[in-house]
Amino acid sequence: MSVPFKDAAELDAGGTAAFMRLVPGRGDQRRGAALFQVNARGAPVEFTYNRLDLPSEVLWRPEQLEREAAKTLARSLFEAARRTPLVLLCLADEIDAALFSEDLEVQIPVCRVAVQAPGEPFQPASVERLVSGDATVHLFWRPALPSPESPPRRLVATLAARGLLLEPFERALAGFHEALSGA
Repeated sequence: MSVPFKDAAELDAGGTAAFMRLVPGRGDQRRGAALFQVNARGAPVEFTYNRLDLPSEVLWRPEQLEREAAKTLARSLFEAARRTPLVLLCLADEIDAALFSEDLEVQIPVCRVAVQAPGEPFQPASVERLVSGDATVHLFWRPALPSPESPPRRLVATLAARGLLLEPFERALAGFHEALSGA
């Protein structure tokens, strides 16, 4: 007989946050991606990754090929994930906004994170600004800024307060490289 339980860290905010990374591969013909889910305390909950070889550039425009690769990798990660996170976070300088506005319709809030350089003014186009650890970040929410009481926004605020809004992106990248070193 199993004992029913819930992880207290997931109860903090009601679920997990997924951090997505796109990874350039060796050479120009390979791309990879990782989806790393953590709870409100930053503990790993699930890790998914994939890579693909790009088709020949002869028939593709370079920017179209990159966009299609990002779309294909994101779809594969979303299909492989076993858990449904409360929010999907990605780096704004790594993932184009068009991926989630024109190519894929994601059913959970998406938050693109941009790091503010020291001395740089607040970007008015940014929907929200938070401090996480030593960094100030701009958050670009899609489809819209969730209410402050919503579980996705509370989870992001909790991670930011703990200095964990950027660090899981690095663990996702490290996990991707570790997974491929054994392959």
